[in-house]
Amino acid sequence: MEDFRRSYLRLCKEGGIDTQESVLAQLHDTRTVTGLCRLDLSGQSLSVDTCGVLGRALQNDTLFTEIILSDCMLSEEGAKLLLNGLCSNTTVKVLDLKGNNMRGTGAEALGQLLVRNKTLRRLVLEWNALGMWEEGFSIFCEGLASNTSLTQLDLRNNQMNHQGATELCVALKRNSTLQELDVRWNNMGLLGGRSLLEAMQQNRTLLKLEMAGNNIPSDTLRAIEQSMNHNADRQSTLRDSRSRTQVLSKEIQLLKEEKGRQFLSLMDTIERQKDEMGRSSRNSSIRLGQLKEALSEQKSSVNSLTAKLQMTEAALALSEQKTHDLGELLTRVKMEKTELRDRQSREIKKEQEDSALREAKLLKEVNSLSEKNLQLRNKLEESERRCKTQQDQIFELKQELTNTTAELKLRLAQTEERLDMEKRRSKQALEDVDSLRQKEVDHLTRHQEESERALQERILKLEGQRIQLEEVDKIIPKTNLMMNEI
Repeated sequence: MEDFRRSYLRLCKEGGIDTQESVLAQLHDTRTVTGLCRLDLSGQSLSVDTCGVLGRALQNDTLFTEIILSDCMLSEEGAKLLLNGLCSNTTVKVLDLKGNNMRGTGAEALGQLLVRNKTLRRLVLEWNALGMWEEGFSIFCEGLASNTSLTQLDLRNNQMNHQGATELCVALKRNSTLQELDVRWNNMGLLGGRSLLEAMQQNRTLLKLEMAGNNIPSDTLRAIEQSMNHNADRQSTLRDSRSRTQVLSKEIQLLKEEKGRQFLSLMDTIERQKDEMGRSSRNSSIRLGQLKEALSEQKSSVNSLTAKLQMTEAALALSEQKTHDLGELLTRVKMEKTELRDRQSREIKKEQEDSALREAKLLKEVNSLSEKNLQLRNKLEESERRCKTQQDQIFELKQELTNTTAELKLRLAQTEERLDMEKRRSKQALEDVDSLRQKEVDHLTRHQEESERALQERILKLEGQRIQLEEVDKIIPKTNLMMNEI
């Protein structure tokens, strides 16, 4: 890490570029926290000059295997300089460019990176805008098609439509190393889903494909998932075949080595016997009898060795027979794979027919739902007309209530005027009575009883009218209160 830091400072000095203190601090923290394999600059705002220096520093770097540049606000030119530097890097296996809003120029630089870099295994491009620029995304897809090292690719939230999905599917048909692909939360739609299904019929290596949030029908998703399951089964079958082939090859090699060792030991034994025979022939004639006996023993040992040699040859023939059987087994496995491929194609064709039938059924259901929707709209319009009629009636009732209130107020005013008039009349009558009483004292004396009786009757009448007027006064506030409540 210290070497990379010094290289960064040297390149900044040579280019006359001001170093970013945040980048230096992050390099120092990376050395003390994460060791010597990961460069994490996430969240740092990298300028164009800083990207150019980092790109040159990473060209020949052999330290980092993982580079995290998420949410760094990379400009198009800065991303291009940084990715051009990584094209010749031979150690980086993971590159994270999440949330940098990369567009046309960035997509072209990524395409060149995939063409030239041979060690990158995982590429994260979440929260960018690669799908908005058709020409740049086409170059990126061409790089993906020719790449032979990438196994994981994250393209979530890249504004990819069905045309971008078509370009990506063309790349998937040619790519033979990618195993995991994440294209969630784009906008591929029905056409993009069909393109992916067509690509999965030719791609044999993709084992995991995430497609949520793309408005793809469920039947297409199930067909793609089934294709991925077929790929997984095919890969497991190939791995089992390879492992068995390797085990059998090792066993054959061990048998050959063992037979070779036995043959060499047999030749050494024969040579030792020959040496002993030469030495015994040079002995004196006194030991001639002993030599004959030794010769007979040597013949018997030679015979036994010959028998062992024949057994060895038989074992070798048996090994060759096993090799032949393994070849036949591999032939049968290939035939089974061919039959499996044919059966898968028939199943896919049947699924397509079923999906067509389901689509027709769904269209019928949509038509029926449209008719129901039209009926409900008619009912809603009728309800609105009724509601409007009721509102008009309520308005008329309010108008009538207003008129009634005005009429009641008018009657109340008339009643008050009549009450005042009666009071004035009563007062005038009393005054007349008093004047008559003064003028006709003598006459009133004679007719006192009659006058008093008449006056009492009139007073009773007036009292009755007064009581009636008081009751009217009490009724009027209650009427006003009721009108206010209404």
